Amino acid sequence: MRRLHAALLACTVLTTFPVLSRPASAGLDAVVTPPGLAPGRARLRDLGIRIGRGTPGRFNAITDVPGVKVGHVTLVAGDGPLVPGQGPVRTGVTAIVPREDVWRNKCFAAGHVFNGNGEVTGMHWVNESGHLETPILLTDTLSVGRVADSVVSWMCRQYPDMGRLSDTVLPVVAECDDQFLNDQQGRHVRPEHVFAAIDGATSGPVAEGCVGAGTGMVAYRFKSGIGTASRVLPVKTGGYTVGVLVNANMAPRPELRIAGVPVGELITDLMPQLKPSEGSIIMVVATDAPLLPHQLERVAKRAVMGLSRTGSTGRNSSGDFVLAFSTANTWVENEDATQSVQAAHGDVLDGVFDSAVEATEEAIGNALTAATTTRGWDGHTVHALPLDRLKGLVRKYRPAN
Repeated sequence: MRRLHAALLACTVLTTFPVLSRPASAGLDAVVTPPGLAPGRARLRDLGIRIGRGTPGRFNAITDVPGVKVGHVTLVAGDGPLVPGQGPVRTGVTAIVPREDVWRNKCFAAGHVFNGNGEVTGMHWVNESGHLETPILLTDTLSVGRVADSVVSWMCRQYPDMGRLSDTVLPVVAECDDQFLNDQQGRHVRPEHVFAAIDGATSGPVAEGCVGAGTGMVAYRFKSGIGTASRVLPVKTGGYTVGVLVNANMAPRPELRIAGVPVGELITDLMPQLKPSEGSIIMVVATDAPLLPHQLERVAKRAVMGLSRTGSTGRNSSGDFVLAFSTANTWVENEDATQSVQAAHGDVLDGVFDSAVEATEEAIGNALTAATTTRGWDGHTVHALPLDRLKGLVRKYRPAN
């Protein structure tokens, strides 16, 4: 059986690989997908398309928030008819690491459910405790159980006393449905892939499009995937950074808006022959602004406004979830009766709200412009958003953009 290098195969259309006689993931090395865009693809700002009025950070990514890291492992193998449990495979796993040793040095966090046809494991405890204490993992729907189990194994490796002399862990794993392109029954994400995504997470530029958990994603019936963006608040309101990462997999074509332009109504061709699922999206918001859990819940709700600016209305079949966390304060479980923390006031909150909306909108746009045309099982093909036509439409409808 042919062994495939996952990093090199990210965001490619496969035409020559045979269907495999055993699970395709068994022949895939757990190689972290490096930063960068697929040939011929670009981010919105590379195309001259600006979203909002705010200023992006250095990388225009969630990793602009100090200490935050992202890692992807991308799994692509096989071509042709679907053999459930074997392939073809178009999936992966993405890890967002909030800070070093987040188990012992917890972040304040909160989750928000806009439409609940999906799953984010551990979110109830995040909201109950107000803490994030594990990496956040993104993957496909039927791999949630295996990824959660793998996170437990990773945590036990890091903290040998877990579940024995210290507390147990509730992993945070969020899913989107990639069944239109991927053999979900195969549950091809393995422990070694999860370990590699977490251990290989880095700061700096973030790979986008058909990478990691975004490998099989479809949004507005264009190929989609992982997207990210950031904003830096003015110095007078603290100079804090807000970063967003999304895994975008939602909505029908006519809803699509980019920079306010009704792109989905104007590009009506390049449609999949069959109708993909119209859900879901996972949105992760990070900031170094000193926010408490109830403030982070308010931030999480604003990310949905960024989603709505791209046109999505949150359909019945969609699972639209937001996780927001702050790296400013550290909560340490110890014997002290109290701990001192900082909290931002209203002017800072307004800036964070604005930034979360803009960065979410731009991250979704980047997920679309970075992704490449992809063929999955039984020849299911999802086309990439044509960048030249997008640029022409934005230039026509918003010449000052």
